[in-house]
Amino acid sequence: MTDEIDYEIFGTEMQYVEVTLDPSEMVIAEPGMMMYMTPGIQMETVFGDPSAKSGGFWSKVTAAGKRALTGESIFITTFRNAAAAREHVAFAAPYPGKILPMHLDQLGGELICQKDSFICAARGVQIGIAFQKKIGVGLFGGEGFIMQRLTGDGIALVHAGGTMMHRTLSPGQTLKIDTGCLVAMTANVTYDIQFVGGIKNTLFGGEGLFFATLTGPGEIWCQSLPFSRLAGRVLANAPQTGGSREEGSILGGLGRLIGGDNE
Repeated sequence: MTDEIDYEIFGTEMQYVEVTLDPSEMVIAEPGMMMYMTPGIQMETVFGDPSAKSGGFWSKVTAAGKRALTGESIFITTFRNAAAAREHVAFAAPYPGKILPMHLDQLGGELICQKDSFICAARGVQIGIAFQKKIGVGLFGGEGFIMQRLTGDGIALVHAGGTMMHRTLSPGQTLKIDTGCLVAMTANVTYDIQFVGGIKNTLFGGEGLFFATLTGPGEIWCQSLPFSRLAGRVLANAPQTGGSREEGSILGGLGRLIGGDNE
């Protein structure tokens, strides 16, 4: 059984979530996500998946190997309430966006999400991998062959960059999105890729070579600001890469020199 945790999300653009745990309840989280915790919370770093139903060393190795394939740490951090009263632990979003509570019991017990989106979940939610069966999706789909699979009947909290869009697709309904904008989808959604097409679109469109095509029935969650896009803009405008700290200045480097911005 999955622990029934309580949570509250704070903030607008840079959110954090506070989880309230009853005695002996536990929440699992990605390493490095914790913001604060009250004295009664006991933190432990665990090898593999602490929510895995079968124990033993090799099951832990298998779980850790699956996480390594998705590019995540082979360790999971657990936070257990070791006190006799209710305690709190909070987790922060990694960059501007929205924290999304996913009630797996209302989503068929399974959710497919991109790597790096998972923040935390109630004990009992299992973190696995989902292989994309089509070779085209694996080569050009942005997330490759492997995405994260969350299973169970509890609450998982994931992060979407920028503004989140949630849509329910009817049977046969298709939506084309940028490959990096997909955050999560229910297991019954069909995921494929499609060539943008056209020489001008390919060379000058700035949208990459492929779209992701999502076909219903099912639910999808998309983000307006993928981290790769945010990081690309920051790097492109970093001084060491030739970018300008004052994009609007017609003086360019001279303006930075006058302003004391050159070191």
